[in-house]
Amino acid sequence: MELAKARDHYRFGNTTLDFAKETIIMGILNVTPDSFSDGGKYAAIDAALKHAETMLRDGAKIIDVGGESTRPGHIQISVEEEIERTAPVIEALAKEFGCVMSIDTYKAQVAEAAVQAGAHIINDIWGAKYDPAIAEVAAKYEVPIILMHNRQDVDYGTDFMDEVVDDLEESIAIAVRAGVTQENIWLDPGIGFARNTKQNIWTMQELRRISNMGYPVLLGTSRKSFIGNIMDLPVEERLEGTGATVCFGIEHGCHLMRVHDVKEIARMAKMMDVLTGKTVFEG
Repeated sequence: MELAKARDHYRFGNTTLDFAKETIIMGILNVTPDSFSDGGKYAAIDAALKHAETMLRDGAKIIDVGGESTRPGHIQISVEEEIERTAPVIEALAKEFGCVMSIDTYKAQVAEAAVQAGAHIINDIWGAKYDPAIAEVAAKYEVPIILMHNRQDVDYGTDFMDEVVDDLEESIAIAVRAGVTQENIWLDPGIGFARNTKQNIWTMQELRRISNMGYPVLLGTSRKSFIGNIMDLPVEERLEGTGATVCFGIEHGCHLMRVHDVKEIARMAKMMDVLTGKTVFEG
């Protein structure tokens, strides 16, 4: 496939994301029922706003709003319920902060409702393969879509990374056929999905193959189980492991980091950006 000619910078409202000058931090905001102690609608929105405010203050440039858990063994919810969980929060975030937001969904109707509510980016863990109409939504509203590598069949052939790249190219083709411009296609190698620990390590070691495809690359390693397996640590003790993957990802051409621990990771990314020459230290 011919290399894409993606932009280095994107402007959403008053915010500019410049991948050439800094690594962009995406803060995770899950608005699933188990994310907040109070299950009431307004309490959930208040909690979401408070958490988003903290992440923005700590260095997040994008807030990624998700209404359905995608952890292993998760239970799928209806389109209507997912919209009810996410759209009001997105509207509140837009009103309160005017921040850049992505919607973490693989369903076209949810994506459209989120964009109408104020989301700027679609983040699809199925790379437009679960519901190809999601690419039509991205094209209709001219918003970026993040195509993550994922698959049902994890029986890979002799060259795992060749298949990963081929799968991503299939997702890109779906988006292009739907009318998404090259500059609005971003990629995610899919760490933690459809692969075992050794394959996650392999993917990390081969990140250059993804970043060399010519599109902005989002890396989502935060607290993932492969870090726990390598370090023999529970979820709440995986910050250092996550930080190592983030620094490695920056060194290997990734542009955005989707994380839970925004303050710590933003500081690591800032240091890495200077060391790699992406950001010039003026002091």
